[in-house]
Amino acid sequence: MTSPDTPDHAARPERATLPERTAAARLIVVIRGRRADQYAPVLETLARAGIRSVELTLSTPRTLDELPTLQDRFGEQLDIGVGTITEPEQLRTAAERGARYAVTPITRADLLEAAAQTGLPLIPGGLTPSELHAGWAAGAAAVKVFPASVVGPGYVKDLRGPFPGIKVIPSGGVDLAAAEAWLQAGAEAVSVGGPLLGDALTGGSLEELADRAARFVGVSTRVAGA
Repeated sequence: MTSPDTPDHAARPERATLPERTAAARLIVVIRGRRADQYAPVLETLARAGIRSVELTLSTPRTLDELPTLQDRFGEQLDIGVGTITEPEQLRTAAERGARYAVTPITRADLLEAAAQTGLPLIPGGLTPSELHAGWAAGAAAVKVFPASVVGPGYVKDLRGPFPGIKVIPSGGVDLAAAEAWLQAGAEAVSVGGPLLGDALTGGSLEELADRAARFVGVSTRVAGA
């Protein structure tokens, strides 16, 4: 029997885990476009270049509508997550339509509760130790440090002082050099958008996209094998 001053470890929420391919790849590509019908050629190029996990953002109209079709086409090659979730109903719909994980730029109890109810791994975002610990303590699969450019890779060590074992994924301003530095510092994975995608969603070269993707894959693979 526990006293009021004794932590009840049995009451802690069960922790979800990142999908296996995402955890192994240590690299999530964030895709934020103007229209959901722009996704398919970019996903095909990324998959061929060795990318194994992508986050499709709800700031792109009709992302949830397109999700089942994209899962049918690319689900054997890619873990497709849904990001920029801000409401529990969005998370539930993402889970129903086949998302492998969910990402939110915030840490809020109702989103964490919805993730626990659906079993969908959630990566909540924050910047301060209080925000990040709140998400981790509530059973998040990992926590997103956003914007990562404000703190830098040394923040992983800073957080693990008071919070041993916390899984950190930096997002925001993560270019190739920063990706390598964060992974070497112990980040669980890196979340990368513009520095990898470039102009691919606005008519840019898909061959150049493949080259950029391959460089990021090379960094994440090299660091993982170090």
